[in-house]
Amino acid sequence: MEKIIAEIKAQINAILADIDKVDNKAAKARVRKASLLLEKAGKEYRKISVK
Repeated sequence: MEKIIAEIKAQINAILADIDKVDNKAAKARVRKASLLLEKAGKEYRKISVK
């Protein structure tokens, strides 16, 4: 559980680092990738938290 929470926090921090760089295509790609990983971690967290 702690591992997933740490992963979620890391993805949020990655998104926050690049979210304001609207003119940078690489930053946009990093935000998209981080958001997909965040979604995956969120689903995994929900599965574990129900148990």
